[in-house]
Amino acid sequence: MSSNDMPSFEQVIDEARHSAVHLEMRDAYGVSSDVESFARWQATGELNVDPGSDYWREWVELIRRTVARGVVVRRARIVSEPVSAYIRYEHALTVVNVGAGEQVRWLPRRRASDVALPGNDFWLFDGRTVRWNHFTGEGGSAPREMTEDPAAARLCAEAFEAVWSRATPHDAYKIS
Repeated sequence: MSSNDMPSFEQVIDEARHSAVHLEMRDAYGVSSDVESFARWQATGELNVDPGSDYWREWVELIRRTVARGVVVRRARIVSEPVSAYIRYEHALTVVNVGAGEQVRWLPRRRASDVALPGNDFWLFDGRTVRWNHFTGEGGSAPREMTEDPAAARLCAEAFEAVWSRATPHDAYKIS
């Protein structure tokens, strides 16, 4: 399913009944919603970790209501070490994701070498619906896709669980 006829992320996660897992594999993202915040953090060290702020409010409310329905929301990030500036920024912000109810883990890329990974970041809902996150070479958002192809869902589920089992919980992952 292409971006034009795809339901919104909120609609898809609202339909999830058991699980929503997200695998991130890039060392830097350039999505428009983060560009200003990342630049400010690099220039000043200022970071918005207020879950009630305009930047975070919608996401925090969405995750809280999803978790309150009994859906387990997990995010795993595969990162190169030493980490990029963007990953340092992301790590510092993750306190908000965790506070909202997400479980987050980090896996050094060198420990993922023997894991069969899909070619793109993804969300997997209830082990059956994959929402591919595509990015430009500079890390900006590109049109997303969605599929319920059982082979794609199985690949994503197996990859995510392999990463999750090796990854370090957010509170224990130290950036050096």
